[in-house]
Amino acid sequence: MNQEREPLYIQIQNHFKERITSRELVEDQKIPTEKELMDEFGVSRITVVNALVELAKDGWIYRIPGRGTYIKGIPESQIADKAVAAFAAEPPVRAGGMRIGLVFPTLEDYFAVRLIRGVTDELQAQGYSLHIMLTNNSKEKEKEVIRELKTTVDGLIIFPVDAEVYNEEIISLKMQNYPFVLIDRHLPGVETNVVASDSPRASALAVDHLWELGHRNIAICTDSPMMTVSVDERIQGYFDALKQKGAMINPALILNDFELDMDQINRPDAPAKEIDATHPLYRFMQNRMATAYIALNCSLGVQMLSIARKVGLRVPEDISIVTFDNPTPLFEELSLLTHIDQSEYKMGSEAVKLLMQAIENAKRNQKEFRKITLDPRLVTCKTTGPAPSAE
Repeated sequence: MNQEREPLYIQIQNHFKERITSRELVEDQKIPTEKELMDEFGVSRITVVNALVELAKDGWIYRIPGRGTYIKGIPESQIADKAVAAFAAEPPVRAGGMRIGLVFPTLEDYFAVRLIRGVTDELQAQGYSLHIMLTNNSKEKEKEVIRELKTTVDGLIIFPVDAEVYNEEIISLKMQNYPFVLIDRHLPGVETNVVASDSPRASALAVDHLWELGHRNIAICTDSPMMTVSVDERIQGYFDALKQKGAMINPALILNDFELDMDQINRPDAPAKEIDATHPLYRFMQNRMATAYIALNCSLGVQMLSIARKVGLRVPEDISIVTFDNPTPLFEELSLLTHIDQSEYKMGSEAVKLLMQAIENAKRNQKEFRKITLDPRLVTCKTTGPAPSAE
């Protein structure tokens, strides 16, 4: 639709959505007053109010009575919509072409979007179709989805859920010589086709970067309810990197016994003492227990940046933050957070290629398994800097 034909309040909404999505406006940043917006867009107050009300309702902004309006961020629903749009257009199936199933936990961040785009682009180049099923991080749902898909597709790409024990349906696929590839996580002690990033190396890159900046109290944080193999390997990489520098391991800097209540942290009107009493990470950061933090997923990294601002810490002057994965939109080169790029697009593409080999091997009744390990890369942005001189 031509912009001139769009209602004025929608033009204002789109103005802010575009700036938030591009990271020009970031979490907790104050936006102009209603009067300033009226002057900027040449509209009435009711038009501005309508636009802001809708933006707040959809989760883009929040308002604090008497103080102003602030950026909340990109709503999770928008991230999921982008992921759906990324693979909604299913490629045409060539005559006799194969149908591939993708089993995925959730679509909560741009790591998932980029990975799925790698899968879809590679399949489209080969003329194959894709069927995606989400498990909502449920082991039982994952079992159900695998049982349903394996009878209707030629092979499976599986991103396993967080679980204390292996999913027996995945073990069953291996025993039946059914072609499948695991992505991001492998099953220790069980030989399968896997494509994953080098998790220990990724953590070492983060530690090395922060150490060179003078940081010695470096915390590593995860809000994962289960110690998945990837989380375990990342923490082990953190241990090994510090040991190589002759540093003592401080157990107090390993933060893995908490779950963030995202609704409460995102609620701007929650009293500081209420959050302080219920969130160990909030207290930890507020008390300056570390000068640098490594977040093991990008959603946690964004939340930690928000918490730092709420407790009055400047980033990177007071603390530095490195997060796994880039939290910015699909193929976006600019990012606020220093992060570990795990080449998730390539991960998806390589998983498809490996699955094609597995399908051919299954036809010949051959059992051959490969693990492809991708090299991570540190991308230095705006959330890391020299350690405070008082350290």
